[in-house]
Amino acid sequence: MMKSPVNHLSPAKQFLLFVAVFAGVFVACNILGFVVIAVFFGLKILTDIGTANFSNPQTLRALYILQILAMTLPIFLGPWVFSKWVVKNTEEYLRTNKRFHLILLALVFVIMMVSVPLIEVLGNFNQGLVLPKWLKGLEDWMRASEKAAELLTAAILKMNTIWDVIKNVILLGVLTAIAEEIMFRGVLQTILHKWTKNIHASIWIGAALFSAFHMEFYGFLPRMLLGGIFGYLVAYSGSIWPAIWGHFLNNSTIVVVTYLYQKNIITLNPEDTNVFNTPIYLFSLIIIIILLIVYKKVALDKKLNPVVNGEKLG
Repeated sequence: MMKSPVNHLSPAKQFLLFVAVFAGVFVACNILGFVVIAVFFGLKILTDIGTANFSNPQTLRALYILQILAMTLPIFLGPWVFSKWVVKNTEEYLRTNKRFHLILLALVFVIMMVSVPLIEVLGNFNQGLVLPKWLKGLEDWMRASEKAAELLTAAILKMNTIWDVIKNVILLGVLTAIAEEIMFRGVLQTILHKWTKNIHASIWIGAALFSAFHMEFYGFLPRMLLGGIFGYLVAYSGSIWPAIWGHFLNNSTIVVVTYLYQKNIITLNPEDTNVFNTPIYLFSLIIIIILLIVYKKVALDKKLNPVVNGEKLG
């Protein structure tokens, strides 16, 4: 039996309220993170993190804790607080209870593998973008911000043992995937769909917000593509879990490949941006479109997704 609506807030008000809730949770979690780091590591560690000075082994440990408390935790808590206490409908906004056929997970795996060339070409194009001369100051700031983010990422991805790999898979693969998908493909995509009345608009606006949120301007287009793919995975299945699985595969693959390269087990540099060619880029695009069509068909197939207790699963 379907629930009756529990709130009458307009989508615009929902969006503004969500931004306010997230901002409040974000500030609270950042204060918590700074206090924890100051108490256990000292204030100088915060300066070292800000300047990417990792000569002290404690700095990296503090960075992990700060990443969890100040970034991952608010991204998870903000959507939960909003859906639980503001709109009071966690099922519709978080999309964690919707069941789906496991075939979709296999399709997501193939989609993520096939998307690599398309991500590469978009990344190359994005890196080549140059702003007008009168915006040179902005461009310099963007490149400096990108460089700072790269230094922090490189520090986290510097792995010496299998335990380091496991920690990064948990942090970047599991926790980040769950938190970001619940926020962007759960709450925000739901609000945007109500607002625009168009599923494609809600997916790509949400994908743009997802990419902009990371503040890595020269990786905007490839991350937006991933956000768009994840958006369709949720829209077609009704569940957040296929998108979380795809996000996990993307991030965890980067972690594992980086470790294998660092240990000279493979020769392919994960930072190499000239692995594929134009025919492969086109092939990647075509296959992704075909696989998303197949994914949609499977997700909506009543034989694979039977009706239980009057409600369609998947």
